[in-house]
Amino acid sequence: MGAELNEYFAEVEARFDAADDFTVGFEEEFQILAPDTLELAPGFEELRDAAEPKLGERISGELIRSEIEVRTPRAAHFGEGARELLVDRDELFRLAEAHGFTLGATGTHPFSDWRDQEIIDTPHYRLVEERLKYVAWRNNTWSQHVHIGVRGKDRAIAVCDHLRSYLPHLLALSANSPFIEGVWTHLHSARTQTFVRMFPRCGVPDAFGDWDEHRRFYETLVETNCIEEFTQVWWSVRPHHRFGTVEVRICDVQTEPWQALAVAALVVGLAADLMRAYDEGRLPAPESGRTIEENLWRAIRYGLDGKLVDFAARREEPAGDAIRRLVERAAPYADETAVAPHLADVERLLREGNGAQRQARALQKGPTLEEVYAETVARARATSLGLAAEYKEG
Repeated sequence: MGAELNEYFAEVEARFDAADDFTVGFEEEFQILAPDTLELAPGFEELRDAAEPKLGERISGELIRSEIEVRTPRAAHFGEGARELLVDRDELFRLAEAHGFTLGATGTHPFSDWRDQEIIDTPHYRLVEERLKYVAWRNNTWSQHVHIGVRGKDRAIAVCDHLRSYLPHLLALSANSPFIEGVWTHLHSARTQTFVRMFPRCGVPDAFGDWDEHRRFYETLVETNCIEEFTQVWWSVRPHHRFGTVEVRICDVQTEPWQALAVAALVVGLAADLMRAYDEGRLPAPESGRTIEENLWRAIRYGLDGKLVDFAARREEPAGDAIRRLVERAAPYADETAVAPHLADVERLLREGNGAQRQARALQKGPTLEEVYAETVARARATSLGLAAEYKEG
């Protein structure tokens, strides 16, 4: 096993050493739905097999047959990645409709029963189910992941260590799952409570300090039969061994594409700020896990309606104000990272409300939970089909 791990890490470390800063990749997970009832429907294999080759290469399964993920290829800059995300959404929504499905884009499904869902038949997910059983069955959740190119393995670890502090802010901004199992949970991200609090090796990792410490821990997990492969480590921010990127995994999937790109732009801008600080030798010590976890709970429970704690200053502040301060940190790198037009939409998201706020407000006006969800499904379709054509023509 030692020789195999050495060979494995030689390849992983070479990827990070050769990585280009600010390349990006985006992943979005969608619910596959029956159009008449908007219940979850097992359509993954049909859609995967029917996709045109370009889209088919970007589609992957994500645990259950009523979920489909689409991944953009590595893009040289954010603008290119944004265009690919919009095109992928457009083509995926059209594919679903052509095969008698529609798609939903919220962090949890509001009323479909997890006991009715089937695990997809792949070696990876058969292993996940065998190891986790109820924990895997119960995980009917949908998220958005952002990959950022960071050159240098120690540098990537430093970015991960410090992005940990921003996970609660990113979750508060992206929260989009107030409903589950027919219940208004009064959580803003029931997805995070369901997934992060149940899965092993999930949530906020410890700060590692350098690549060697990260490698030692991973080797220990393999040698002691805790895991068989890297993808069984589900931390909310991690160095991605296969892609040589830093991956942020804390965010709920966004209903509208402009929201997804606003959230991703903030992630990339913050990573750029941390890379510059690392290069200039001015990164402080990473924040403790216990303080980050305290803020993470506030983000799960209250989202943008709540407050986050600045532990260094020993004070609370509205979540929106805390996020605006992060935008200020990211703004100097907006042109360098090509996020400028989308970073500006963070303020729009704060002003108009995120998915959790919109759905809760709508429910309080009198419609049923099913009617509120139907509106989000319709909005996801309308916005996903509209913008991609403009990007194709451009």
